[in-house]
Amino acid sequence: MKNDIIDAVIKHAEGNIAVHKTNIKIYLANPAGIGEHSDIVEAVIAEAEKIAHWDDVIEVMESHFE
Repeated sequence: MKNDIIDAVIKHAEGNIAVHKTNIKIYLANPAGIGEHSDIVEAVIAEAEKIAHWDDVIEVMESHFE
């Protein structure tokens, strides 16, 4: 059961990383098409910070609980 929970947390984090990577790819491919984000650089930084958070979660789970 413990390994199932750890695996679920890691997969959840990986899914969130995929979402934020996709958002960055969209910003880079078509920055003019994102009307509510006038500062594309800030939007990309915000997405990168979210990726960093989820990378940290994965690192903690792998280094402390596996």
